[in-house]
Amino acid sequence: MSSESSKKRKPKVIRSDGAPAEGKRNRSDTEQEGKYYSEEAEVDLRDPGRDYELYKYTCQELQRLMAEIQDLKSRGGKDVWALLFSLLTGNCVHFMTLKKLNRLAHIRLKKGRDQTHEAKQKVDAYHLQLQNLLYEVMHLQKEITKCLEFKSKHEEIDLVSLEEFYKEAPPDISKAEVTMGDPHQQTLARLDWELEQRKRLAEKYRECLSNKEKILKEIEVKKEYLSSLQPRLNSIMQASLPVQEYLFMPFDQAHKQYETARHLPPPLYVLFVQATAYGQACDKTLSVAIEGSVDEAKALFKPPEDSQDDESDSDAEEEQTTKRRRPTLGVQLDDKRKEMLKRHPLSVMLDLKCKDDSVLHLTFYYLMNLNIMTVKAKVTTATELITPISAGDLLSPDSVLSCLYPGDHGKKTPNPANQYQFDKVGILTLSDYVLELGHPYLWVQKLGGLHFPKEQPQQTVIADHSLSASHMETTMKLLKTRVQSRLALHKQFASLEHGIVPVTSDCQYLFPAKVVSRLVKWVTVAHEDYMELHFTKDIVDAGLAGDTNLYYMALIERGTAKLQAAVVLNPGYSSIPPVFQLCLNWKGEKTNSNDDNIRAMEGEVNVCYKELCGPWPSHQLLTNQLQRLCVLLDVYLETESHDDSVEGPKEFPQEKMCLRLFRGPSRMKPFKYNHPQGFFSHR
Repeated sequence: MSSESSKKRKPKVIRSDGAPAEGKRNRSDTEQEGKYYSEEAEVDLRDPGRDYELYKYTCQELQRLMAEIQDLKSRGGKDVWALLFSLLTGNCVHFMTLKKLNRLAHIRLKKGRDQTHEAKQKVDAYHLQLQNLLYEVMHLQKEITKCLEFKSKHEEIDLVSLEEFYKEAPPDISKAEVTMGDPHQQTLARLDWELEQRKRLAEKYRECLSNKEKILKEIEVKKEYLSSLQPRLNSIMQASLPVQEYLFMPFDQAHKQYETARHLPPPLYVLFVQATAYGQACDKTLSVAIEGSVDEAKALFKPPEDSQDDESDSDAEEEQTTKRRRPTLGVQLDDKRKEMLKRHPLSVMLDLKCKDDSVLHLTFYYLMNLNIMTVKAKVTTATELITPISAGDLLSPDSVLSCLYPGDHGKKTPNPANQYQFDKVGILTLSDYVLELGHPYLWVQKLGGLHFPKEQPQQTVIADHSLSASHMETTMKLLKTRVQSRLALHKQFASLEHGIVPVTSDCQYLFPAKVVSRLVKWVTVAHEDYMELHFTKDIVDAGLAGDTNLYYMALIERGTAKLQAAVVLNPGYSSIPPVFQLCLNWKGEKTNSNDDNIRAMEGEVNVCYKELCGPWPSHQLLTNQLQRLCVLLDVYLETESHDDSVEGPKEFPQEKMCLRLFRGPSRMKPFKYNHPQGFFSHR
């Protein structure tokens, strides 16, 4: 506020000693004196240091006077007001002094800023002049460089040497007596000789073109003859196809397959060769084929063609891409992931036929950047199957080949180097992409001759024919066994969902003729729900409830008794038996933790499963175990002691013949069935 008031305030008039006291002055007095007071002029005459000392002195005086005024006010009295008035007058004088010093300080600040601004303007003017001079110097240097680098067109012509020129050129062109001493005439003569030589070469070029046209006409005639020969050869080959089929010698098809196999990557080529050899030697029903685009496979190994047109096209594309908006980081990562997971254009298909005319279709792929193989599976049957609700995952392409070998679930990459590649493009695990790419099972790598040692990793893994051959036969047998067992389970589940436990005639002798307990429910259970069941804690703690297994729940009833059976079905069924956990709801809840007979019933189906396997390949094991559970429930209920205080007939009359109802302090019941006598005994 003080600075704004100082700017707006008009300069004060300095009055002379003889001027009147009032503020009005007439024109004559003003013209006589003609002197005005200007603080801006006074700033140049005053010393800033002295003003600072005056400022400190004035502030001290103000403090002193204010202290005296405060002291007088506190004492009071009649004479105080006169003294206070004199002190206040002194304070006003000091305040006017401070105001003047403040105005002088603002004027000094303004003058300093103005001087600084003038100096900056001078520096900017000098800098602009310097830039103009530097630009003129640079322009002159460029012009000088252009003049020095100027080249005439004749300098680009590769002329013959001087020795050849004087030796071969005729005298009327060389003019040795003139050109030897004059470089300009010498250059003109050499250019004339170059022109003469080029005319001769042009004439020779025209003669060569005419010869070329004659040769091209002869080639066209021969091409027409050969093109007419090709259809004849094709017709001969087509005519020989029935003979090849009749003699079971498809030479034409095999020749095409082997021509296509030349473009397969090494792992797929090893698989193709070994699978074809195995089919010819051991399994005539095995079908091997190659699918995919051969042209795309050829393009992978073609070197880039360098030409001016390609360069111009690439330049134009670069200009367009620079004008476009740059892709975001997310789009770049997606492109890198797609490139990382890119498959080879060609794939190998194996069709494995089983005894019941069902076919397992296997499609093998090769991921070029990861150096691993993947497989996709599909099962087709001769007749259309009615899919039960509980059999949804049995023939699923995602799980039909899971754990073909123990622990090989196909959700992780077998190549240790892939994890470092995934970290670069932000891929956490390969399991997120197996539905699209296929499963990288370990046995798939071995069929392709690939082996990734974990103890001593190799920089480059080479496809090995011997590794593929050593695993081919075993893997093919396991694949057939897996398909047959899954199809058998598929048919059994259809009966189980309708409350029917199918028992084949070969296994009838394992059970008594009359079985009263019946299966009323068979459903699939999620892995999480199985883990939460209270009577399956032993299986979970033992580590037998993996996420690759299949889980089911069976309910067996007889009267008021209900037996729940939680079933864990391993993917390797039937070589690995199912595991049962039981819970009986009758007169309370009974499990293996509070009833020894329930534990004995679990032992009958889990431990003594070999008695229930039936004929090889033991596809009836699951249904035989369920039928055995129905028999065991009958024995459990019929041998239960009857309360004599309850009137009326017994709820579960004894129909099974038992040598002995109880044994030992734990009162174990006779669960072992003896055939052909037909009685039950203790183990």
